Amino acid sequence: MNRSQYQTFLDIHPRVAEAFRQGEPVVALESTIISHGMPYPRNIEMARAVEDLVRQGGAVPATIGIVGGRLKAGLTEEEIELLASTPGVVKVSRRDLPVVVARSMHGATTVASTMIVADLAGIGVFVTGGIGGVHRGAEQTMDISADLQELARTSVAVVCAGAKSILDIGLTLEYLETRGVPVLGYGTDDFPAFYTRSSGFGVDYRLDSPREVAQVLRTKRDLGLSGGVVLANPVPAEYEMDPVAIDRAIEQALEEAREGGISGKETTPFLLSRVKDLTGGASLNTNIQLVYNNARVGAAVASALSREA
Repeated sequence: MNRSQYQTFLDIHPRVAEAFRQGEPVVALESTIISHGMPYPRNIEMARAVEDLVRQGGAVPATIGIVGGRLKAGLTEEEIELLASTPGVVKVSRRDLPVVVARSMHGATTVASTMIVADLAGIGVFVTGGIGGVHRGAEQTMDISADLQELARTSVAVVCAGAKSILDIGLTLEYLETRGVPVLGYGTDDFPAFYTRSSGFGVDYRLDSPREVAQVLRTKRDLGLSGGVVLANPVPAEYEMDPVAIDRAIEQALEEAREGGISGKETTPFLLSRVKDLTGGASLNTNIQLVYNNARVGAAVASALSREA
């Protein structure tokens, strides 16, 4: 990607710019989890905690978002507060970017659009909760997350707790395989399912240290292979949900979504909110803890990459 062509749309936070100059590791963070993933003020508490965990891991956090039509590689405290507390912030994927920027709107970036902005800024490691994927029933609805296409085209490593278990994980992995996206397990042979440590499907390769991950990412780049990498990092065992209970809640939420005619980009926020309600808030706590865990791993991987440079 020719980054210079897009610099007029992009603001890089001074601390992130300093990190680039000093050769410090930088980790990108999404903002949809702030504006659409959980209620205020817990969302802003989580956002600040995730940034702190990245710093404690020796890296510089760069929360990605759109403020007044400006692409932001690193949000200020005030901008995080804005996206966390303002109603009507647009959930922005690739297709939404030109409209939100042209109209000088506020936007919270999904996995796909966070990858785009991170790549524009030159950030190679991105931490999220879970990637989007092929939705259940996609044979009829064709509901497939833009995250998967972005992983096939944009060279950013995505640290996640696998794919959200509201999805068809088997088809999601088939899609990633078809598009040549490596699915790497961090300390696991099993692909995690967000709330649980295993989905019943395997990963392509298991890597057990940040250095191993950094070597693979560096080699991929040196081979000239474009596209992203999924680094699947299971939720810590003490925060894993009971598979039977979470599957029951997901099935009920899916049925309610079908009955309510909910589709498109509204589907995932609705399902996550209903699953939270149906589990008495337990799923939200698991969600937060897996993001924290991913932040630790992402900082370690970015640090290892900076040492490999």
